[in-house]
Amino acid sequence: MNDLIIEATEETPRIFFKKNKNIFVISERSLPENAVEFYTPVFEWLEQYKKDTNTETIVDFKLDYFNTASAKQITKFLLMLEKIAKTNKVKIRWFYKKGDLDMQSSGLRYDKLINMEFELIEY
Repeated sequence: MNDLIIEATEETPRIFFKKNKNIFVISERSLPENAVEFYTPVFEWLEQYKKDTNTETIVDFKLDYFNTASAKQITKFLLMLEKIAKTNKVKIRWFYKKGDLDMQSSGLRYDKLINMEFELIEY
């Protein structure tokens, strides 16, 4: 399975998925003009990953900011991971900067929304 690496721009996040090294990171800022279009390759990659998952999957969210359209795509991504978590170990690590109450509360909302291991990490 190929890695999925999309470098960050001013409006789009960095996507860094390396299955063989068990590294899955979404970072930077997510406010693409067309969030559905931007996240489509991420969902397609995850569909392929579901066919042959790692024993344990840890996904790190290290976002500084995301808009409403991205929030919907992040929700979809997390719900897809939740399906994987029914048969494999999946953990979400939601990183937020010290004092960033918006990102902390976003993480708390996602934690309540999904049924899998979810860790909030202040840095």
